[in-house]
Amino acid sequence: MPLPYSEIVMEHFRHPHNVGRIEDADAKAVEGSPACGDMVAVYLKVDEESQRITDIKFESYGCASNIATGSIITELAKGKTLEEAKAISWKEASEALGGLPPIKTHCSVLAVDGLRAAIQNYEERHGLVKERVPTTVEVVRKRLKHVMNPLVGLDLVRTKVVKDIEVSDGTVRVELDLPSDHQFANNIRDEVIEKIEPLWDVERVVVEFIE
Repeated sequence: MPLPYSEIVMEHFRHPHNVGRIEDADAKAVEGSPACGDMVAVYLKVDEESQRITDIKFESYGCASNIATGSIITELAKGKTLEEAKAISWKEASEALGGLPPIKTHCSVLAVDGLRAAIQNYEERHGLVKERVPTTVEVVRKRLKHVMNPLVGLDLVRTKVVKDIEVSDGTVRVELDLPSDHQFANNIRDEVIEKIEPLWDVERVVVEFIE
């Protein structure tokens, strides 16, 4: 039985472009979850003056479609301005791959979401967000859905690790139902801060562990 993928998909799957991470990235984002089957991380280097993406890399956990769409997204975005890259759609990515099976369409959506989230991360860190919505508990909770609990591969919210969130006068306090000596405590703390700190009205992020 032949594989339900185009030759272009298989080429990007076997020899993906721009794979890896950028250690000194100007922005990065992770979308999806290994527990759900697919995950993609996107890293950006951006020329601050021209707002053009000078380098982009991705890491992928998932199927052939996930890897291929991550590869094609980086090719489509490299060299574009942030505004141009934002306009890249999942349909454009799918068409550039010669089409994807309908059941795998979500893979192209995931890759595009990863790219847009990385661009948003850059804009937040550089004060480029045009619509400044005040940070609320729900905004924080939504962001924590993108922080993984490494033991199970699902986010902190779904695994009920987040016990309390407080937002007051520029300070966000997140209480987690984990001991401070948990093997992944430092990694989780860093990821929580990384997700919350770029918000325009947040001055301080405090992560507390329940002993």
